[in-house]
Amino acid sequence: MSGTSDGPAPTADLVRSAVTESHSPTSPRAGTPSHVERARRVEPLADPLTGPLTGPLAGPLTGPPAGPLKDPLDPLDPLVPLDPLGDPLAERLSDTPAALSAGLPAGLSAEFPVGLATGLPAKLSAAGPAGPPPHPEGGTEAETNAASNAETNIGARTFRATFAAAPLAMAVVDREGRVVTANDALAALLGTGADGHGLTGRIAADLVDLASDARTWHAYREVLRGRQARLRCTRRLKHPDGHSLWAQVTVSPLPEEERAVLISVSDISARRELQARLRHLQMHDPVTRLPNRTLFFERLAAALEAEAYEESGTGRVGLCYLDLDGFKAVNDTLGHRVGDRLLAAVAERLTRCANEAGYARTATPLVARLGGDEFALLVEDSTGTEQLADLADSVLKSLQVPFDLSGQRLSVSASIGVVERHAAGTTATGLMQAADTTLYWAKADGKSRWTLFDPERNAHRMTRQALSSTLRPAVERGEFVLEYQPLVGMEDGGVRGVEALVRWNHPQFGTLTPNRFIGLAEEDGSIVQLGRWVLATACRQARRWQLEHPDAEPLFVSVNVAVRQVWDSDLVSDVAAILAETGLAPHLLQLELTESAVMGSAGRPLQALQALSDMGVGIAIDDFGTGYSNLAYLSRLPVSVLKLDGSFVRGFQYEGGDGSGAPPNPADEVVVEAMIQLAHRLGLTVTAECVETAGQATRLRRIGCDTGQGWLYSRPVAPDRISALLTAPACPQT
Repeated sequence: MSGTSDGPAPTADLVRSAVTESHSPTSPRAGTPSHVERARRVEPLADPLTGPLTGPLAGPLTGPPAGPLKDPLDPLDPLVPLDPLGDPLAERLSDTPAALSAGLPAGLSAEFPVGLATGLPAKLSAAGPAGPPPHPEGGTEAETNAASNAETNIGARTFRATFAAAPLAMAVVDREGRVVTANDALAALLGTGADGHGLTGRIAADLVDLASDARTWHAYREVLRGRQARLRCTRRLKHPDGHSLWAQVTVSPLPEEERAVLISVSDISARRELQARLRHLQMHDPVTRLPNRTLFFERLAAALEAEAYEESGTGRVGLCYLDLDGFKAVNDTLGHRVGDRLLAAVAERLTRCANEAGYARTATPLVARLGGDEFALLVEDSTGTEQLADLADSVLKSLQVPFDLSGQRLSVSASIGVVERHAAGTTATGLMQAADTTLYWAKADGKSRWTLFDPERNAHRMTRQALSSTLRPAVERGEFVLEYQPLVGMEDGGVRGVEALVRWNHPQFGTLTPNRFIGLAEEDGSIVQLGRWVLATACRQARRWQLEHPDAEPLFVSVNVAVRQVWDSDLVSDVAAILAETGLAPHLLQLELTESAVMGSAGRPLQALQALSDMGVGIAIDDFGTGYSNLAYLSRLPVSVLKLDGSFVRGFQYEGGDGSGAPPNPADEVVVEAMIQLAHRLGLTVTAECVETAGQATRLRRIGCDTGQGWLYSRPVAPDRISALLTAPACPQT
């Protein structure tokens, strides 16, 4: 459609030629409308945000306007002059600044980006880089500049309209921290009661609470100064209508020439509420609705942090750790549904006790369900053990009242471990270990009670644990030795035999007597290994004495045997093998079992004792008189010796050499004399333990006791001391 006459070309053709030359070096394809032709189909020119334009922009302009026009979105800001040719360029409304500058002819350049603070191009210059001369059929330089100005004017208005209509709350803030411009979304979010213009000039940090903590305030100032790339934080804002909202605030720097930052604010209240609900579900028990184990340990760890008690509070922490007694029976008999209802009812009573304990105090104890039927009450800033004891008492009394659950009347009790200590130096693991140990003590002491943590008792428990873990290796390392205590005839004072007593030379705790570790060995089964070693060592030593002193009366050796050795090993085979290996005669070996282990024995234990007796090995009942004392059953056991418990002997009169001493207790003497006479009628011999004075020995000999054992004659000694006794005269008698 270019002109062919000698006269000047039409204005539209000049503009079309200039645009075509700039955008398409080659001719457009056939049938494809040119850029300007597509633009001419849009009449009248329309704003994509506000609709068809009216006024001076509604129709084509034939000349320059009388003066600068005003932006219809902001009457205060002047716009650049319109295209004097008035050629509409509707297609360019969506172009980017780079695309706008690319459409300029040679010799004219536009420097971008568009200033967000004003919505206008930063600079438009006619002194651009040199380029090829305009197409012969193109328009003049003034015409091209006018078209570009109109196009830039439309783009600036689009940017401003987009900023104002954006659903994301935004504000442009200068380097001094004041709002330059804000959109309506920010005003609506903050509830200022006006549009975005009402926020202009306000302090941005006050609007979105950026100065409430020093760290956020410092980071915000760094972004304003251009020293930090971005700041993102979450703030809780107070809305004028009274409710609070959670907002995510992002502060991003704008290009350096703008000397401003962009603040965007998103309402994340719904997301925060969802997160809070999910956290509540994660941190609470679904059955009792109490805090669960995770939340409990989170609170406990916070209570033990130095910041929690250094500036205020008592600096102490307390814990009541409780377990329901017999709860498993409820689940097994009535079902888990009733059990869950019982747990919920227990939780309600514990919460009531905690609220009463926290009345008129700085904090209410935290009640949590740690799992199963275990609950905990955490007392922060406790005032001492008395406060924890009162709380434990109230819990026990509250749980003693029967529960009515849908027609089911249930009674339960609880065992409670109580720990109270300084928070400094205490760890959550250490506190829970102490509470768990104390709870075990409460159950072992009879249940339905509370027990206070005892450091000395705990040290003993820790020692037992240390001994239990090293007992088996100690046998292999040879840490055990045997000492022997003589068994003396009451009539002539001659040594009849010895009792082998094991000692543990522990590398950490020194020499330990049997009462410190035999119980542990029976619990973990190492008594079988240890007992076999004691039996073999004692028989070997008895045979050695016999060989070293052939002229002396051979000594029998008495060895203690645990009933678990009978159950967990073939004791008969072990004894036979050891006797054959050492060459000791069977009648020189005596095995001691406690009365509680022997009385009532049936099946395998009784068969083993009978087999050993048939072999010629002596069987003795140790600590007789303290167990079942089933005398009728005693006659059917293959027993040859009764050893009277030391408690009977200690009750005897302690007569001094001058006849002084406590008056005798007739009852003790009658009981002991009756047991000795009964044993003799059954063909058994009697040994009295713990003989410590000559007066005791005299009275025992008077009522017919056969042998005695105790410090009066000798303490447990090493094997070489027994050899000396074999060559010495008999012990003196009184």
